[in-house]
Amino acid sequence: MHHEVSLIATVAVSFVFAAVFGYLADRLRLPPLVGYLVAGILIGPITPGFIADAALAGQLAEMGVILLMFGVGLHFSASELLAVRGIAIPGAIVQIVLATLLGVGLASLWGWGIGAGLVFGLSLSVASTVVLLKALEERNQVNSANGRVAVGWLIVEDLAMVLALVLLPALAEILGAHPAAGTAIGAAAGGMPIALTIAMTLLKVAAFAVMAIFLGPKVVPWLLTLVARTGSPELFTLSVLAIALGIAFGATEFFGVSFALGAFFAGVVMSESNLSHRAAADSLPLQNAFSVLFFISVGMLFDPSILLREPIAVMAALALIIFGKSVIASLIVLVLRFPVGMSLSVAASLAQIGEFSFILAGLGVSLGLLPKEGQDIILAGAILSITLNPLVFMAAEALEKGLHYKWPSFATGYGRRRHDVLVRELGDIRAINDERNRQHQLKMQQLIDTFPLFAQVDEHSQEELLLLFRPKSASPGERVVRVGDRGDGMYFIASGVVEVELEDENVRLEAGAFFGEMALLTGGRRTADVIAIDFCEFLVLERRDFNVFMSRHPALRTAVSNMARERTEMNVLRRSRDQSS
Repeated sequence: MHHEVSLIATVAVSFVFAAVFGYLADRLRLPPLVGYLVAGILIGPITPGFIADAALAGQLAEMGVILLMFGVGLHFSASELLAVRGIAIPGAIVQIVLATLLGVGLASLWGWGIGAGLVFGLSLSVASTVVLLKALEERNQVNSANGRVAVGWLIVEDLAMVLALVLLPALAEILGAHPAAGTAIGAAAGGMPIALTIAMTLLKVAAFAVMAIFLGPKVVPWLLTLVARTGSPELFTLSVLAIALGIAFGATEFFGVSFALGAFFAGVVMSESNLSHRAAADSLPLQNAFSVLFFISVGMLFDPSILLREPIAVMAALALIIFGKSVIASLIVLVLRFPVGMSLSVAASLAQIGEFSFILAGLGVSLGLLPKEGQDIILAGAILSITLNPLVFMAAEALEKGLHYKWPSFATGYGRRRHDVLVRELGDIRAINDERNRQHQLKMQQLIDTFPLFAQVDEHSQEELLLLFRPKSASPGERVVRVGDRGDGMYFIASGVVEVELEDENVRLEAGAFFGEMALLTGGRRTADVIAIDFCEFLVLERRDFNVFMSRHPALRTAVSNMARERTEMNVLRRSRDQSS
């Protein structure tokens, strides 16, 4: 029976080749991503043998970028993003302008027009967030001040590229475009004046940012909590992915923001929830799997013959990416009076290009602004710069050590004040987040300490209990449960003392005890009155939640049933003793 299996074939062959060449790259002491790029070249249309579906691979790669940026957002709060604005915003804008001018100058030497030079320069000016994150993760620097600045810098670059993608079609005719057949210049702008197009773009991006930052933290954590209360792990994972992909898709469809940027803000929004660490753990395997497809898709686009046809042009583009951008970024950081170490770290982070470069180059070719040769040069520059980026980081680290050795006062003292202020601000933000996590863990520990019964279930189930519990309080003398009432829930005493009024005597229960389970287990009515003797705080597990939770944890239900039976037997024994006496 024959089926259309291009998707399965593309995914299967991509993963097999990536695993093999990733392993070989590691054995050669190269980053695994070099192996992924080679795998992409081998299964691409340029080389003989199996040819994967490039269109499908590109879409799967976009999924990888979305999930990776979502993961970054989960560990990057909005307050941290604002903390680095003083260096990220001016730094990214100035760097894009200067690097683009260098690209325009380089293109003019080759006889290209201003439009081609602009697309070429913009493509080389923006770095790949995916590559940067992989580099920072390998060096354990994602949460460092330098890592936060670099990520914030690239987020600003991504925002600038969103604006560029909207403006290029509007400006194409002015820039001397010669579109391919069937391509309508200005279609993206809808025939609107350029000023109105810019205003509409900025307004839409601002509207998305406002919704993401102010409305998102109220809605998304509530949705996650609602789903987590169901206790279904697969439904929780599905909801996390639905929120990430849904916000990313909605950001693109309604606000003109890129998938990656939308996913980043989805992660930032979700980071406000106490369940963010669980969301990160659930989405991590998919992030890793699909991010591999990003590098494979890059390799599939590459035409190795460009290295023979235009070696000087490729080397010039590579020099601009690695040296030109790095020097510009380093000088900007120093001018803003931040330390040498940060300037070198940011410089190494930007010494590569990636996903937005491919999108810009493709748009430039479709509009007739950029020659196909220019797209090949950009792809060659991307492949080589991504491959060489680990060496650039090593060179930056060696240069920093050399500066510390030769000019220790300059290397350690320059920009120290501004750096300390930034580190302190990031530290305060991180301390607030850590305190929130600590309080959550403390609640979990207090739950176990107060009710050792719950030590039988795993951590996720304990978290679920915290979400299922309904807090309730009672004043001294208040009747908490009445004889004959229908069982509405099981009560766990967090603090205070209650008295259970039995037929023959009263029994006191203190913090750590529970009551009300019999009516839920048997389906009958309440058999005793329970009165608060002190100010009491209860955690109530309502009937429906009790039945669902206990059905998923039969060992816990058995333990509760045994304790209830022992309590009943003791009451019967006590009653028999009283009657005999």
